[in-house]
Amino acid sequence: MNSATVRNLLVRGMLAGLAAGVLALVAAYLLGESSVDKAIAFEDAHSHEHEMEVVSRSLQSTAGLATGVLVYGVAFGGIAALAYCFALGRVGRFGPRATALLLSGCALLTVYVVPFLKYPANPPSVGDPDTIGKRTTLYFLMMLLSVLLAVAATIVGKRLAPSLGTWWATVVAVAAFAVVIGLAYAFLPAVDEVPKDFPAALLWRFRLSALAVQAVLWGGFGLLFGELAERLLKPAPAGAETGHAVPAAR
Repeated sequence: MNSATVRNLLVRGMLAGLAAGVLALVAAYLLGESSVDKAIAFEDAHSHEHEMEVVSRSLQSTAGLATGVLVYGVAFGGIAALAYCFALGRVGRFGPRATALLLSGCALLTVYVVPFLKYPANPPSVGDPDTIGKRTTLYFLMMLLSVLLAVAATIVGKRLAPSLGTWWATVVAVAAFAVVIGLAYAFLPAVDEVPKDFPAALLWRFRLSALAVQAVLWGGFGLLFGELAERLLKPAPAGAETGHAVPAAR
């Protein structure tokens, strides 16, 4: 793949990430903001300390949310596009669209779902401020471990395919990934700082909405970027767009 194609895919990845970020922003606002408001109300009702609000809640839930989600979408879109350039043609006989969807699904699993199952997202009123550094470190350690293990599982699957066949090589690679991730879950320290009187239904809705936002983000990116990559890498034949048949050579 030449540098011009990589550059074009990178630009399309960032644009697709921006568009997917808009979809995720809508999902976050509709699904998550009400839970955040209720969690903040719970914190205010049970806290004796009232700090001055530096940034208003209305600004946080609109411009602040939009900035964070859209910048994240553009950044991850560019990174995913570069990973796509490497993966295309190396993960099986998939076309541009299918490769984009496969890459998005694997990214959602390894970058978010696997760390989420060990260290799930918590609303603002949950967690000790003194342990935020430790919690952040553990989360990113779990994310890094997940990504590295996914890459290792892919390599193992490719090397086992000639002897075991594609199906069984994939089964062995996925099983090995699951076993090692299970060991990481068992040995890494748990974090449980949810107050005893915090509403379980509210916590569940918040975590479910956080997962849904990521699913919309990665799923939207896979569909949008796959279409853009398909049009770049497999352009329509001459005359197809105008509806005129290309005359056969005599």
